[in-house]
Amino acid sequence: MAEKALVSWSGGKDSCMALDEILRDQSYQVGALLTTVTRDYERISMHGVRRMLLEQQAESLGLRLHKVYISRGASNEEYESRMKEVLSLYRGEGVDSIVFGDLFLEDIKKYREQFLDSLGMRGVFPIWNADTSKLIRRFIQSGYKARITCVDPKVLDISFAGRVIDEELLSELPPDVDPCGENGEFHSFVYDGPIFKQEIRVKVGETVLRDGFYFCDLLPGRLDTRS
Repeated sequence: MAEKALVSWSGGKDSCMALDEILRDQSYQVGALLTTVTRDYERISMHGVRRMLLEQQAESLGLRLHKVYISRGASNEEYESRMKEVLSLYRGEGVDSIVFGDLFLEDIKKYREQFLDSLGMRGVFPIWNADTSKLIRRFIQSGYKARITCVDPKVLDISFAGRVIDEELLSELPPDVDPCGENGEFHSFVYDGPIFKQEIRVKVGETVLRDGFYFCDLLPGRLDTRS
């Protein structure tokens, strides 16, 4: 019998690739996507993506979505408190595992493992230590489509915000920027791919500087159904 698991879902390419791996594995039954949403903005925390687009993603993936609301500038204590409330509910339903799209940041992985261990749960890291150059190219070649929603102006120009992640973009990234943005250089939103039932139509809106990052506002369109 497949083990019940939640997927820590940012809406971006890394969590998408982790979900892709888990679905291929078939050892896990995905109970829900778990996403942190900033209450003040009604957007995915850190990625800045509108809640409506997040919901369209879950609908297209055919998966349950559980939004964990935190306030703007939430402390770590607030974040952990909200997560404990939610995870305790799933723990009571027999969910033991949380899937993450982390790649190589040891401190983050260790933090997640210690936090989950305190709840009697464990982390699953299906793309951990993957070669990020190969991973992002597999993402593109597999037919996934994503746009950059947030960039760190200390390492990337504002012109990267809103762009489609493709080979041309990869060729223009500075050499010190990880191609998957694992060091926080950029974040993304996936709007189509092999595990999606429908493409999520988005339009590129205004780019603004907020909290030290450039955020490109993706505007929701209609959800097209494939024949």
